[in-house]
Amino acid sequence: MIDANDMKDKEKVMIPESYGDKESAFDYSDASPEYVRKLIRDGIITGQTSGMCSGYAQANLVVLPKKDAFDFLLFSIKNQKSCPLLEVTDAGNRYLSEIAKDADITKDIPKYRIYEKGELIGEYTEVSKYWREDLVAFLIGCSFSFESEMQSADIPVRQIEENCNVPMYKTNIPCKSAGIFHGNMVVSMRPIPHELVPKTVLVTGAMPKVHGAPVHIGFPEVIGIKSLDNPDFGDAVTIKEGEVPVFWPCGVTPQSVVMSSKPDFCITHSPGHMLITDVKNVNLKY
Repeated sequence: MIDANDMKDKEKVMIPESYGDKESAFDYSDASPEYVRKLIRDGIITGQTSGMCSGYAQANLVVLPKKDAFDFLLFSIKNQKSCPLLEVTDAGNRYLSEIAKDADITKDIPKYRIYEKGELIGEYTEVSKYWREDLVAFLIGCSFSFESEMQSADIPVRQIEENCNVPMYKTNIPCKSAGIFHGNMVVSMRPIPHELVPKTVLVTGAMPKVHGAPVHIGFPEVIGIKSLDNPDFGDAVTIKEGEVPVFWPCGVTPQSVVMSSKPDFCITHSPGHMLITDVKNVNLKY
């Protein structure tokens, strides 16, 4: 085994020697989703998933008790740019059947968060011991999914270049309330060269099931972001001269909403640590 302890997020990850040398071991862009999910399930990958399994969609997670599930389903329908649903499980079923073959929703995400009454109580690399028969899992489209499409169009994706998590920010943009759920949108940000902004809007706008087109371009203070250097989730990235900050609705929005709405119990992914699905991006386009 190779001890890879130099990841940007300083998480210790053990990489099988059979995967390759230390440098290429971090490049899972050509790996299959099934293979990466196995490495996650075995505790080998615990870091963020941006850039992994190029061409395949990634998904955010929200797990709630059945008594709150209808309200959240309604919230998702009302806020489809932030919460585009890819799959919803039956109560008590922790295995997916549509977007990822035999995926165990309690083990196949690198890192989870658990909230009780809106308070974060911990982060875990697996949550099977917290699973209950009344829990319903919601899988929500993720903007990591369109990053390979951006790269194919020669649009830079900074957090992949810098091997870090995408910066995410709370905003003053209100979501539409539903039942107990209310709060503001969270956005992800990618710096884009000024001349590539129109192309970026077209490329990402063609994929509404993974957040689609940007919700805001430039002027972060207009949407309540005080400093791009201090994201609420993820990592700050370099913004070069001639680049514009571009903001997309983010699947971390439900976590901010959970903190505002305070349901009794909720499991989510840790921001940037996604479920990698078997669904190809091309199948999520218009």
